[in-house]
Amino acid sequence: MKPSLPALKYCKWLAIALIIGLVPSSLGYMSWEGRSSDITVLSLEGAPEGIVFIADPHLREGNIDHIHAMIREINALHPNVVLIGGDFVYGEEEDFHLQEVWREIDAPVYAVLGNHDYQVGIDAVSCYKKTLAARDLHVNAENYDVSSLRDGSENSAFADELVSVLELNGVHVLRNEYAEIDIGEKTLMIVGLDDGWAGMADPPEIPETGDYCVYLIHEPDLRADWNADLILAGHTHGGQFIPPGVDVTRQDGSVQVRDFELSGLFEKDGTVTYITRGMGTSNLPIDLRLGVPPEIVIINPYAEISPE
Repeated sequence: MKPSLPALKYCKWLAIALIIGLVPSSLGYMSWEGRSSDITVLSLEGAPEGIVFIADPHLREGNIDHIHAMIREINALHPNVVLIGGDFVYGEEEDFHLQEVWREIDAPVYAVLGNHDYQVGIDAVSCYKKTLAARDLHVNAENYDVSSLRDGSENSAFADELVSVLELNGVHVLRNEYAEIDIGEKTLMIVGLDDGWAGMADPPEIPETGDYCVYLIHEPDLRADWNADLILAGHTHGGQFIPPGVDVTRQDGSVQVRDFELSGLFEKDGTVTYITRGMGTSNLPIDLRLGVPPEIVIINPYAEISPE
């Protein structure tokens, strides 16, 4: 008589077999989702029409075709302006030739830099340390100071070279500066902060006007109670992986895990912030996402956009 496996051992091997069987299909799905995209429509009172917001492209050879496709989607929205929330690069680029892709956008482009653009917090250990240090600062508009995060790990020469290439390709990089542009009968003030994790963010003095004021930053944890109509941030990738069963708080389209705001609309101190899921991924050989696909945000589009 053939001996039977003990129940516990049988369950163990069954679980292993199921995991091995599911890994290829799970990776295939996450790869597909990483190369998809959603268009998120925000209807915000007082905001000019046709503002597109994207972030975290993390350009590399493996995702450049996807970025080209997303830019075609952006152009189909006929934006008046495109705002980019940093993290243009993927890793230790030898050159920045992929940044030529931004020439394809059929609108003025304004941007800020992210931590990857300074090569700061780009591995697991340094990312964790920067996250904790940033959350401990408790910044405010009156005495905004993130200089303690400038610890010598930031590569300013790398960032400066990247900015020069971006400017040549039509991207106006705001480094603690503001710009005003007219959209129809309204004026949009864009306040761009340099990267916070690099310790470079230093909000500029801005005039009191009736303009619609948008603060553009990379790390949402380093926003403050500025006199803004809207704050736009990236950095989180929406969590990148939100598997079933994870304790996620979802309200009005926002995603939050415990006290970490990952994506969507959040209101704090009377100011609305939108955190985008971004476009690409970082530190992975292929773009993988689960439950949080790449995103293009359009504020007050000209026409109704049907969900895909």
